[in-house]
Amino acid sequence: MSPVPAETGAGCTVENVFAAARARLPGAGPVLDIRTRAFEIYERAGLPRRRIENRKYTDPRMLMRDVLPLAAHPDAAALARARDAVQQAAIERAAKLVLVDGAFAPGLSDLAELESGIELRTLREVLESAAADAMAGLVLSTRDDPVISLNTAMVTDGLVMTVAAGSALNRPIQIIHVATGSSASSFTRSYLHLGNRAHVALVESFVTAEGASGYQANDLMIALLGDEAVLSHLRVAADAADAVNISSGITAVGANAKLNLFNMTDSGALSRYQAFITLAGEGTELSANGVNLIKNEQYADATLVVDHAAPHCRSQEKFRTVVNDHARSVFRGRIIVRPAARRTDGKLTARALLLSDQAEADLKPELEIMADDVTCGHGATLGTLDRNLLFYLRARGLSEFDAQTLLIEAFVGEAVEEIDNDSLRNYAVGQIQRWLEARR
Repeated sequence: MSPVPAETGAGCTVENVFAAARARLPGAGPVLDIRTRAFEIYERAGLPRRRIENRKYTDPRMLMRDVLPLAAHPDAAALARARDAVQQAAIERAAKLVLVDGAFAPGLSDLAELESGIELRTLREVLESAAADAMAGLVLSTRDDPVISLNTAMVTDGLVMTVAAGSALNRPIQIIHVATGSSASSFTRSYLHLGNRAHVALVESFVTAEGASGYQANDLMIALLGDEAVLSHLRVAADAADAVNISSGITAVGANAKLNLFNMTDSGALSRYQAFITLAGEGTELSANGVNLIKNEQYADATLVVDHAAPHCRSQEKFRTVVNDHARSVFRGRIIVRPAARRTDGKLTARALLLSDQAEADLKPELEIMADDVTCGHGATLGTLDRNLLFYLRARGLSEFDAQTLLIEAFVGEAVEEIDNDSLRNYAVGQIQRWLEARR
């Protein structure tokens, strides 16, 4: 499909934002050339429209009129407010790596507690180093997507993490993104490379400091798993009620490796997470699951594309969404089976639970199979709380609220129980319980 030109007003606004930010963006030479080309791509295409098939249900232009100016570098006051947010979001025993308004905050991070098997550099440090020309590829757009192109043009910082072959980290790594300002945007990009047989648990948390509102976040996580590597990855988006978070994930998985991914969104005016996962090696196992918990007039979109490019791989995807008030949830899941991907086993299920007459959910599971001798299936269901089950629970002494809560917990638990790391699962359960309690 031909790109749709950006609207004049939005295009001028974005051009001004990019021009104003260029002096603050790390990297020169090839890096700057890549940024400029990426911005030109975004400027031609603009934010995606609903006429594009993979954005059929979500039109960012209606919900995000302009790209906001780049957030200021965090000062002492911003870091102090961020510290409180970090303490609330921290997972017990996790090594925290904190990004505040798109900039790495070493004073809030647990650098001294990182285990010996991991090497860490900031993206800004790499792009400003003497070897920046050789590392220019770190800002290359790796997919034809305007949101990722915008991230390429505007990214200010992030993390570059390498886990040595054979290393099994005992403590989870938690990347905490904190927004402290208002009416500003942040662009971050991180890389995670797991060597062969490396084992890692990773958490990404998006949180807001007191007083922050109306901000925009655009993040990209790129992960490369070596052969027989194991990654447990949890994402939790808990942004301000009027914030916009449009993030992406690109993952390539080697032979006989295992990836366990869970994404959860429970806040924000507009949230979109798109994950592109390629099973590039034979014998790979993928479990990719998620939960949207939204209310009021929130809009949450989760898009998952799983590309089976090698034989004898297995993938399972479960998505559950709970929608209340006038909120709307969108899920699009796609499994692609390439001609060489014989003996693929792929299953995708999506279910939505509507708690009000005005709530809306769109579910679109897809299969694209180009190989023989495969076992694949998909399904989607949408409904309300079972009145018979509610009556049964009420008859045994539960209040209406407690009965509903019990049924909702069971509904989302079908996806949450797929998280294979106990610490990560307990953290997700805690987030869900707080959302449910806030309904009271």
